[in-house]
Amino acid sequence: MATISCSGNTALAAQDNAKGFLEGSHLNLLNRYVFERLDYQNGSSFRAANGERGKTQARESAYGLMLNFQSGYTRGPIGFGVDAHAYGAVNLGTDADSARSTPRYVAKDGLAIPDSFGRMGGALKARVSSTEFKWGEMRTKNPIFSSSDTRLLPETNRGWLITSADIPTLALQAGRFTAWADRSARKNGNRLQANYSGASGDSFLFAGGTWNTPLRNLSLTGYWGEYEDNWKTWYLGSFYKLPIADKKALSFSLNLYSSRDTGKAKSGALDTTTWSLMSAYAFGPHTLGLGYQQVNGDNPFDYANRGSIWLENAMQLSDFNGPREASWQLKYDVDLGALVTPGLSAGVAYTRGSGIDNSRLNTVYANYLGYSGTQGKHWERDMVMRYVVQEGWSKGLSLQLRYGVHRVNKAQGESNMDQIRLLAEMPMTIF
Repeated sequence: MATISCSGNTALAAQDNAKGFLEGSHLNLLNRYVFERLDYQNGSSFRAANGERGKTQARESAYGLMLNFQSGYTRGPIGFGVDAHAYGAVNLGTDADSARSTPRYVAKDGLAIPDSFGRMGGALKARVSSTEFKWGEMRTKNPIFSSSDTRLLPETNRGWLITSADIPTLALQAGRFTAWADRSARKNGNRLQANYSGASGDSFLFAGGTWNTPLRNLSLTGYWGEYEDNWKTWYLGSFYKLPIADKKALSFSLNLYSSRDTGKAKSGALDTTTWSLMSAYAFGPHTLGLGYQQVNGDNPFDYANRGSIWLENAMQLSDFNGPREASWQLKYDVDLGALVTPGLSAGVAYTRGSGIDNSRLNTVYANYLGYSGTQGKHWERDMVMRYVVQEGWSKGLSLQLRYGVHRVNKAQGESNMDQIRLLAEMPMTIF
Protein backbone atom coordinates (compact mmCIF):
# COMPACT_ATOMS: atom_id res chain seq x y z
CA MET A 1 0.00 0.00 0.00
CA ALA A 2 1.30 3.45 -0.89
CA THR A 3 0.77 6.11 1.76
CA ILE A 4 0.88 9.88 1.88
CA SER A 5 4.27 10.83 3.29
CA CYS A 6 4.43 12.35 6.76
CA SER A 7 7.59 13.97 8.08
CA GLY A 8 6.55 14.50 11.69
CA ASN A 9 7.33 17.52 13.87
CA THR A 10 10.04 19.86 12.62
CA ALA A 11 11.82 22.78 14.24
CA LEU A 12 10.55 25.19 11.60
CA ALA A 13 7.32 25.19 9.62
CA ALA A 14 7.70 24.92 5.86
CA GLN A 15 6.75 28.58 5.31
CA ASP A 16 9.49 29.71 7.70
CA ASN A 17 11.99 28.35 5.14
CA ALA A 18 10.39 30.07 2.14
CA LYS A 19 13.08 31.14 -0.34
CA GLY A 20 10.96 33.49 -2.43
CA PHE A 21 8.88 33.15 -5.60
CA LEU A 22 11.79 33.03 -8.06
CA GLU A 23 14.54 31.81 -5.74
CA GLY A 24 12.60 28.65 -4.87
CA SER A 25 11.39 27.90 -8.42
CA HIS A 26 12.01 24.67 -10.33
CA LEU A 27 11.48 23.75 -13.98
CA ASN A 28 11.70 20.09 -15.00
CA LEU A 29 11.19 18.27 -18.28
CA LEU A 30 10.33 14.59 -18.58
CA ASN A 31 10.75 12.83 -21.93
CA ARG A 32 8.77 9.60 -22.33
CA TYR A 33 8.51 7.07 -25.16
CA VAL A 34 5.99 4.23 -25.13
CA PHE A 35 5.49 1.31 -27.49
CA GLU A 36 2.81 -1.30 -26.84
CA ARG A 37 1.49 -4.30 -28.70
CA LEU A 38 -1.60 -6.16 -27.52
CA ASP A 39 -2.31 -9.55 -29.11
CA TYR A 40 -5.90 -10.63 -28.50
CA GLN A 41 -6.02 -14.41 -28.20
CA ASN A 42 -8.44 -17.36 -28.20
CA GLY A 43 -11.42 -15.66 -29.83
CA SER A 44 -11.02 -12.23 -28.21
CA SER A 45 -11.03 -9.22 -30.52
CA PHE A 46 -11.52 -5.45 -30.42
CA ARG A 47 -12.97 -2.64 -32.51
CA ALA A 48 -10.33 -0.42 -34.10
CA ALA A 49 -10.38 3.37 -34.11
CA ASN A 50 -11.44 3.32 -37.78
CA GLY A 51 -14.56 1.35 -36.83
CA GLU A 52 -13.41 -2.05 -38.10
CA ARG A 53 -14.44 -4.88 -35.79
CA GLY A 54 -12.79 -8.22 -35.20
CA LYS A 55 -9.24 -6.90 -35.05
CA THR A 56 -6.88 -9.15 -33.11
CA GLN A 57 -3.75 -7.04 -32.67
CA ALA A 58 -3.48 -3.48 -31.38
CA ARG A 59 -0.27 -1.47 -31.74
CA GLU A 60 0.58 2.01 -30.51
CA SER A 61 3.71 4.12 -30.15
CA ALA A 62 4.11 7.74 -29.11
CA TYR A 63 6.53 10.24 -27.59
CA GLY A 64 5.54 12.60 -24.80
CA LEU A 65 7.03 15.72 -23.25
CA MET A 66 5.98 16.85 -19.78
CA LEU A 67 7.16 20.31 -18.70
CA ASN A 68 6.49 21.08 -15.03
CA PHE A 69 7.09 24.42 -13.31
CA GLN A 70 6.88 24.91 -9.54
CA SER A 71 7.47 28.37 -8.15
CA GLY A 72 8.79 29.01 -4.70
CA TYR A 73 6.69 30.72 -2.05
CA THR A 74 6.90 34.42 -1.30
CA ARG A 75 8.27 35.19 2.16
CA GLY A 76 6.09 36.20 5.09
CA PRO A 77 3.40 34.61 7.27
CA ILE A 78 1.44 33.69 4.12
CA GLY A 79 3.36 32.56 1.07
CA PHE A 80 2.00 32.66 -2.48
CA GLY A 81 3.08 30.82 -5.60
CA VAL A 82 2.12 29.21 -8.91
CA ASP A 83 2.43 25.72 -10.37
CA ALA A 84 2.07 25.14 -14.12
CA HIS A 85 2.46 22.31 -16.59
CA ALA A 86 2.48 21.78 -20.36
CA TYR A 87 2.10 18.30 -21.84
CA GLY A 88 2.67 17.45 -25.49
CA ALA A 89 2.68 14.21 -27.45
CA VAL A 90 3.70 13.09 -30.93
CA ASN A 91 2.23 10.04 -32.64
CA LEU A 92 5.07 7.80 -33.83
CA GLY A 93 3.15 5.03 -35.54
CA THR A 94 -0.31 4.63 -34.09
CA ASP A 95 -2.77 4.06 -36.95
CA ALA A 96 -6.55 4.07 -36.81
CA ASP A 97 -6.70 0.54 -38.22
CA SER A 98 -4.40 -0.90 -35.55
CA ALA A 99 -5.37 1.12 -32.44
CA ARG A 100 -8.35 0.34 -30.25
CA SER A 101 -11.45 2.51 -30.54
CA THR A 102 -10.30 4.04 -27.25
CA PRO A 103 -6.52 4.35 -27.80
CA ARG A 104 -4.35 3.87 -24.74
CA TYR A 105 -1.62 6.39 -25.54
CA VAL A 106 -2.79 8.86 -28.18
CA ALA A 107 -5.83 11.08 -28.60
CA LYS A 108 -8.68 10.49 -31.04
CA ASP A 109 -11.05 12.89 -32.78
CA GLY A 110 -13.90 10.89 -34.29
CA LEU A 111 -12.23 8.25 -36.45
CA ALA A 112 -9.04 10.30 -36.86
CA ILE A 113 -5.89 10.01 -34.75
CA PRO A 114 -3.92 13.28 -34.72
CA ASP A 115 -0.20 13.49 -35.40
CA SER A 116 0.25 15.50 -32.20
CA PHE A 117 -1.79 16.67 -29.24
CA GLY A 118 -1.34 18.23 -25.83
CA ARG A 119 -2.75 20.37 -23.07
CA MET A 120 -1.58 22.74 -20.37
CA GLY A 121 -2.79 24.08 -17.05
CA GLY A 122 -1.82 25.69 -13.80
CA ALA A 123 -2.73 26.21 -10.17
CA LEU A 124 -2.42 29.06 -7.70
CA LYS A 125 -1.09 28.13 -4.28
CA ALA A 126 -0.81 29.64 -0.82
CA ARG A 127 0.92 28.38 2.31
CA VAL A 128 0.57 29.12 6.00
CA SER A 129 3.03 27.34 8.28
CA SER A 130 3.09 23.79 6.83
CA THR A 131 -0.44 23.90 5.42
CA GLU A 132 -0.80 24.42 1.67
CA PHE A 133 -3.84 25.37 -0.42
CA LYS A 134 -3.95 24.88 -4.21
CA TRP A 135 -6.64 25.87 -6.69
CA GLY A 136 -6.63 25.05 -10.40
CA GLU A 137 -5.45 22.18 -12.61
CA MET A 138 -3.27 19.62 -10.82
CA ARG A 139 -2.50 15.99 -10.08
CA THR A 140 -3.66 14.29 -6.89
CA LYS A 141 -2.43 11.30 -4.90
CA ASN A 142 -4.51 9.41 -2.35
CA PRO A 143 -6.30 6.04 -2.24
CA ILE A 144 -9.72 7.30 -3.39
CA PHE A 145 -8.85 10.13 -5.81
CA SER A 146 -5.47 9.58 -7.43
CA SER A 147 -4.19 10.72 -10.83
CA SER A 148 -2.81 7.92 -12.98
CA ASP A 149 0.56 8.25 -14.68
CA THR A 150 0.90 4.75 -16.13
CA ARG A 151 0.75 5.61 -19.83
CA LEU A 152 2.09 8.44 -22.01
CA LEU A 153 0.73 11.56 -20.28
CA PRO A 154 -0.61 11.93 -16.72
CA GLU A 155 -4.18 12.60 -15.70
CA THR A 156 -4.97 15.99 -14.18
CA ASN A 157 -7.99 17.31 -12.27
CA ARG A 158 -9.50 20.75 -11.73
CA GLY A 159 -10.49 21.89 -8.24
CA TRP A 160 -8.97 22.76 -4.88
CA LEU A 161 -6.71 20.79 -2.54
CA ILE A 162 -5.51 21.38 1.03
CA THR A 163 -2.55 19.45 2.44
CA SER A 164 -1.18 19.88 5.95
CA ALA A 165 1.80 18.58 7.90
CA ASP A 166 1.37 20.92 10.88
CA ILE A 167 0.27 18.17 13.28
CA PRO A 168 3.19 15.92 14.29
CA THR A 169 3.07 12.44 12.70
CA LEU A 170 0.00 13.35 10.61
CA ALA A 171 -0.22 14.13 6.87
CA LEU A 172 -3.71 15.39 6.08
CA GLN A 173 -5.55 16.08 2.81
CA ALA A 174 -8.94 17.46 1.75
CA GLY A 175 -10.16 18.50 -1.66
CA ARG A 176 -13.01 18.97 -4.08
CA PHE A 177 -12.62 18.47 -7.83
CA THR A 178 -15.13 19.19 -10.57
CA ALA A 179 -13.37 18.43 -13.89
CA TRP A 180 -10.94 15.91 -15.33
CA ALA A 181 -8.45 15.34 -18.14
CA ASP A 182 -7.83 11.69 -19.01
CA ARG A 183 -4.37 10.43 -19.94
CA SER A 184 -4.95 10.86 -23.69
CA ALA A 185 -7.22 13.93 -23.42
CA ARG A 186 -6.66 16.85 -25.80
CA LYS A 187 -8.19 19.38 -23.40
CA ASN A 188 -8.89 20.00 -19.72
CA GLY A 189 -12.27 20.47 -18.12
CA ASN A 190 -14.02 17.24 -19.09
CA ARG A 191 -16.70 15.81 -16.79
CA LEU A 192 -15.60 13.38 -14.11
CA GLN A 193 -16.25 9.74 -15.03
CA ALA A 194 -16.45 6.43 -13.20
CA ASN A 195 -13.95 3.91 -14.51
CA TYR A 196 -16.35 0.94 -14.85
CA SER A 197 -19.93 2.23 -14.90
CA GLY A 198 -18.98 5.17 -17.11
CA ALA A 199 -21.32 7.41 -15.09
CA SER A 200 -20.45 11.10 -14.99
CA GLY A 201 -20.40 13.28 -11.90
CA ASP A 202 -20.23 16.99 -11.10
CA SER A 203 -17.78 16.73 -8.20
CA PHE A 204 -15.62 14.47 -6.06
CA LEU A 205 -15.11 15.51 -2.42
CA PHE A 206 -12.66 13.81 -0.06
CA ALA A 207 -10.83 14.16 3.25
CA GLY A 208 -8.36 11.98 5.12
CA GLY A 209 -4.70 11.35 5.80
CA THR A 210 -1.93 9.11 7.10
CA TRP A 211 -0.82 8.68 10.71
CA ASN A 212 2.68 7.43 11.57
CA THR A 213 1.78 5.69 14.81
CA PRO A 214 3.97 5.49 17.93
CA LEU A 215 4.58 1.84 17.06
CA ARG A 216 7.71 1.85 14.94
CA ASN A 217 7.17 1.14 11.22
CA LEU A 218 3.36 1.12 11.53
CA SER A 219 1.27 3.64 9.59
CA LEU A 220 -2.52 3.94 9.28
CA THR A 221 -4.37 5.70 6.47
CA GLY A 222 -8.04 6.67 6.42
CA TYR A 223 -10.14 8.53 3.82
CA TRP A 224 -13.75 9.42 3.15
CA GLY A 225 -14.98 10.51 -0.26
CA GLU A 226 -18.16 11.23 -2.17
CA TYR A 227 -18.55 11.00 -5.92
CA GLU A 228 -21.61 13.20 -6.29
CA ASP A 229 -24.82 11.33 -7.25
CA ASN A 230 -22.85 8.08 -7.57
CA TRP A 231 -21.34 6.71 -4.37
CA LYS A 232 -19.68 7.37 -1.03
CA THR A 233 -16.45 5.55 -0.22
CA TRP A 234 -14.69 4.85 3.07
CA TYR A 235 -11.07 3.67 2.94
CA LEU A 236 -8.81 2.16 5.60
CA GLY A 237 -5.21 1.21 4.95
CA SER A 238 -2.30 0.04 7.04
CA PHE A 239 1.36 -0.76 6.45
CA TYR A 240 3.68 -2.48 8.92
CA LYS A 241 7.32 -3.52 8.49
CA LEU A 242 9.00 -5.89 10.93
CA PRO A 243 12.81 -6.12 10.71
CA ILE A 244 13.88 -9.62 11.75
CA ALA A 245 17.60 -9.69 10.91
CA ASP A 246 20.27 -7.89 8.94
CA LYS A 247 18.78 -7.18 5.49
CA LYS A 248 15.73 -9.30 6.29
CA ALA A 249 12.22 -8.06 7.04
CA LEU A 250 8.55 -8.94 6.91
CA SER A 251 5.96 -6.41 5.77
CA PHE A 252 2.17 -6.37 5.64
CA SER A 253 -0.05 -4.04 3.60
CA LEU A 254 -3.83 -3.81 4.05
CA ASN A 255 -6.29 -1.89 1.86
CA LEU A 256 -10.04 -1.83 2.52
CA TYR A 257 -12.74 0.06 0.59
CA SER A 258 -16.44 0.28 1.40
CA SER A 259 -18.74 1.92 -1.19
CA ARG A 260 -22.46 2.76 -1.02
CA ASP A 261 -24.63 4.54 -3.59
CA THR A 262 -25.76 8.09 -2.90
CA GLY A 263 -27.95 10.83 -4.40
CA LYS A 264 -29.26 9.98 -7.86
CA ALA A 265 -27.21 6.75 -7.87
CA LYS A 266 -26.06 7.19 -11.47
CA SER A 267 -23.96 4.03 -11.09
CA GLY A 268 -26.97 2.13 -9.78
CA ALA A 269 -27.52 0.56 -6.38
CA LEU A 270 -24.13 -0.17 -4.78
CA ASP A 271 -23.14 -1.95 -1.60
CA THR A 272 -19.58 -3.20 -2.04
CA THR A 273 -16.77 -3.94 0.39
CA THR A 274 -13.38 -4.77 -1.11
CA TRP A 275 -10.11 -5.53 0.62
CA SER A 276 -6.61 -6.80 -0.11
CA LEU A 277 -3.74 -8.00 2.06
CA MET A 278 -0.16 -8.39 0.88
CA SER A 279 2.58 -9.98 2.96
CA ALA A 280 6.18 -9.80 1.79
CA TYR A 281 9.50 -11.24 2.93
CA ALA A 282 12.62 -9.30 1.95
CA PHE A 283 16.03 -10.96 2.20
CA GLY A 284 19.03 -9.24 0.70
CA PRO A 285 18.14 -8.11 -2.84
CA HIS A 286 15.14 -10.45 -3.02
CA THR A 287 11.49 -9.85 -2.08
CA LEU A 288 8.86 -12.59 -2.13
CA GLY A 289 5.21 -11.55 -1.76
CA LEU A 290 1.91 -13.35 -1.28
CA GLY A 291 -1.37 -11.45 -1.56
CA TYR A 292 -5.11 -12.04 -1.29
CA GLN A 293 -8.00 -9.85 -2.45
CA GLN A 294 -11.78 -10.16 -1.99
CA VAL A 295 -14.77 -8.27 -3.45
CA ASN A 296 -17.99 -8.56 -1.45
CA GLY A 297 -20.90 -7.19 -3.48
CA ASP A 298 -23.00 -7.79 -6.59
CA ASN A 299 -21.12 -5.20 -8.67
CA PRO A 300 -17.43 -4.59 -9.41
CA PHE A 301 -15.39 -2.33 -7.17
CA ASP A 302 -15.51 0.97 -9.07
CA TYR A 303 -13.55 4.20 -8.78
CA ALA A 304 -13.20 7.66 -10.33
CA ASN A 305 -10.14 8.54 -12.40
CA ARG A 306 -7.86 5.81 -13.68
CA GLY A 307 -5.53 5.55 -10.67
CA SER A 308 -7.87 5.60 -7.67
CA ILE A 309 -7.43 1.92 -6.87
CA TRP A 310 -4.69 0.96 -4.43
CA LEU A 311 -5.63 -2.71 -4.16
CA GLU A 312 -2.67 -5.07 -4.28
CA ASN A 313 -4.14 -7.27 -7.04
CA ALA A 314 -4.90 -4.39 -9.39
CA MET A 315 -2.48 -5.56 -12.04
CA GLN A 316 -1.31 -4.37 -15.46
CA LEU A 317 -4.10 -5.92 -17.55
CA SER A 318 -6.88 -6.52 -15.00
CA ASP A 319 -7.94 -5.06 -11.65
CA PHE A 320 -9.27 -8.41 -10.36
CA ASN A 321 -12.23 -6.48 -8.96
CA GLY A 322 -15.22 -8.37 -10.33
CA PRO A 323 -18.36 -8.95 -8.23
CA ARG A 324 -17.78 -11.62 -5.56
CA GLU A 325 -14.27 -12.19 -6.91
CA ALA A 326 -11.56 -13.74 -4.74
CA SER A 327 -8.00 -13.54 -6.04
CA TRP A 328 -4.51 -14.36 -4.85
CA GLN A 329 -1.11 -13.23 -6.07
CA LEU A 330 2.41 -14.58 -5.84
CA LYS A 331 5.21 -12.21 -6.80
CA TYR A 332 8.98 -12.01 -6.75
CA ASP A 333 11.16 -8.91 -7.15
CA VAL A 334 14.93 -8.71 -7.24
CA ASP A 335 17.40 -5.83 -7.21
CA LEU A 336 20.09 -6.95 -9.65
CA GLY A 337 22.38 -4.02 -8.86
CA ALA A 338 24.85 -6.07 -6.83
CA LEU A 339 24.41 -9.26 -8.85
CA VAL A 340 24.61 -7.93 -12.44
CA THR A 341 24.91 -4.15 -12.78
CA PRO A 342 23.78 -1.14 -10.72
CA GLY A 343 20.34 0.16 -11.67
CA LEU A 344 18.99 -3.15 -12.95
CA SER A 345 15.92 -4.80 -11.36
CA ALA A 346 13.31 -7.36 -12.35
CA GLY A 347 10.05 -8.81 -11.15
CA VAL A 348 7.47 -11.50 -11.92
CA ALA A 349 3.92 -11.90 -10.64
CA TYR A 350 1.13 -14.42 -11.07
CA THR A 351 -2.44 -13.49 -10.09
CA ARG A 352 -5.51 -15.73 -10.24
CA GLY A 353 -9.15 -14.78 -9.61
CA SER A 354 -12.27 -16.93 -9.34
CA GLY A 355 -15.85 -16.99 -8.06
CA ILE A 356 -16.90 -14.01 -10.19
CA ASP A 357 -20.70 -13.64 -10.30
CA ASN A 358 -21.95 -11.31 -13.03
CA SER A 359 -25.53 -12.55 -12.82
CA ARG A 360 -26.68 -9.92 -10.31
CA LEU A 361 -25.14 -6.75 -11.75
CA ASN A 362 -27.31 -3.67 -11.37
CA THR A 363 -28.78 -2.25 -14.60
CA VAL A 364 -26.02 0.32 -15.11
CA TYR A 365 -23.14 -2.15 -14.97
CA ALA A 366 -25.04 -4.83 -16.90
CA ASN A 367 -25.64 -2.40 -19.77
CA TYR A 368 -22.17 -0.80 -19.70
CA LEU A 369 -20.02 -3.90 -19.27
CA GLY A 370 -22.19 -6.51 -20.95
CA TYR A 371 -20.90 -9.23 -18.62
CA SER A 372 -23.07 -12.18 -17.60
CA GLY A 373 -22.81 -15.60 -16.03
CA THR A 374 -21.43 -17.09 -12.86
CA GLN A 375 -18.20 -18.81 -11.82
CA GLY A 376 -16.03 -16.42 -13.78
CA LYS A 377 -12.31 -16.92 -13.47
CA HIS A 378 -9.10 -15.60 -14.99
CA TRP A 379 -5.38 -15.34 -14.43
CA GLU A 380 -2.60 -12.89 -15.29
CA ARG A 381 1.15 -13.33 -15.52
CA ASP A 382 3.39 -10.26 -15.53
CA MET A 383 7.13 -9.99 -16.06
CA VAL A 384 9.09 -6.74 -15.96
CA MET A 385 12.72 -5.70 -16.38
CA ARG A 386 13.90 -2.19 -15.42
CA TYR A 387 17.21 -0.40 -15.87
CA VAL A 388 18.18 3.11 -14.72
CA VAL A 389 21.46 4.60 -15.95
CA GLN A 390 23.53 5.50 -12.89
CA GLU A 391 26.18 7.83 -14.32
CA GLY A 392 27.39 9.65 -17.40
CA TRP A 393 25.60 12.04 -19.74
CA SER A 394 22.48 9.85 -19.75
CA LYS A 395 22.27 9.52 -15.97
CA GLY A 396 18.64 9.09 -14.94
CA LEU A 397 17.54 7.48 -18.22
CA SER A 398 15.22 4.59 -17.36
CA LEU A 399 14.17 1.70 -19.57
CA GLN A 400 11.37 -0.73 -18.79
CA LEU A 401 10.31 -3.82 -20.71
CA ARG A 402 7.07 -5.47 -19.66
CA TYR A 403 5.44 -8.70 -20.84
CA GLY A 404 1.98 -9.68 -19.66
CA VAL A 405 -0.48 -12.48 -20.36
CA HIS A 406 -4.17 -12.48 -19.39
CA ARG A 407 -6.55 -15.44 -19.86
CA VAL A 408 -10.26 -15.59 -19.02
CA ASN A 409 -13.30 -17.81 -19.25
CA LYS A 410 -16.55 -16.55 -20.84
CA ALA A 411 -18.23 -15.62 -17.54
CA GLN A 412 -15.36 -13.35 -16.47
CA GLY A 413 -16.03 -10.88 -19.27
CA GLU A 414 -12.63 -9.35 -20.11
CA SER A 415 -10.32 -10.25 -23.00
CA ASN A 416 -7.61 -12.83 -23.56
CA MET A 417 -4.49 -10.92 -24.48
CA ASP A 418 -0.71 -10.87 -24.56
CA GLN A 419 1.05 -7.57 -23.95
CA ILE A 420 4.50 -6.29 -24.80
CA ARG A 421 5.28 -2.76 -23.61
CA LEU A 422 8.50 -0.76 -23.83
CA LEU A 423 8.82 2.44 -21.80
CA ALA A 424 11.76 4.86 -21.90
CA GLU A 425 12.02 7.99 -19.74
CA MET A 426 14.61 10.74 -19.51
CA PRO A 427 14.15 13.40 -16.79
CA MET A 428 15.87 16.77 -17.17
CA THR A 429 16.25 19.59 -14.67
CA ILE A 430 16.27 22.95 -16.47
CA PHE A 431 16.64 25.02 -13.29
